[in-house]
Amino acid sequence: MSDLDAFLSGDRPDDVVLFISDSYLDDDSRLREVGRETDGGVRVVVDGETGRSAFKAGTGMDAMAFAKEAMANEGEIAHTLDGGACPFADEDPEADHEVRFVFAFAEAQNEEVGGLYAEGDVVHAYAHCACGESYSHKWVVGTRSD
Repeated sequence: MSDLDAFLSGDRPDDVVLFISDSYLDDDSRLREVGRETDGGVRVVVDGETGRSAFKAGTGMDAMAFAKEAMANEGEIAHTLDGGACPFADEDPEADHEVRFVFAFAEAQNEEVGGLYAEGDVVHAYAHCACGESYSHKWVVGTRSD
C-alpha cells in the first residue's frame, strides 16, 4: 500500500499530505527528492510537524493559517490530493484555475461533534488556485474513490 493510500484509508492519522505543482515548485526543491512525482507536481506524505514545516518552506505560508483561510470557500479537491476544481472558475473563466498546492490532514471520528465526524475519520483538504483563491473540501475516509 502506498503512503497516500494508507493516509486516505485512515491508517496514517498523524501525517499530512502536501502537493506542490510543478509550476509553483522550484526545479531544485528538496521536496522533489523526498516526494513522489505526479503528472503535475510533487506529493509527499509525512508526519504532521515535518509536513507543516515543509509546507511553509515550499509555499511561504503557515499551514494552519492557510487552512483557516481556505475553509471560507468550499470546492472540490481530487481524492488523490493533487488537483481540484476551483469554485471561482465560473466567475472568471478566463483565469488560470490550476491547483498550485494542496495541504491535507485527517481528523479522527468524533461522535460528540456530530455531522461528518460522527460517521468516521474525516480528511480535510485545502487547495490554493493559480487565480489566487483558496478553497477546502472534506470527506469521510473510505467514501470516495474518484
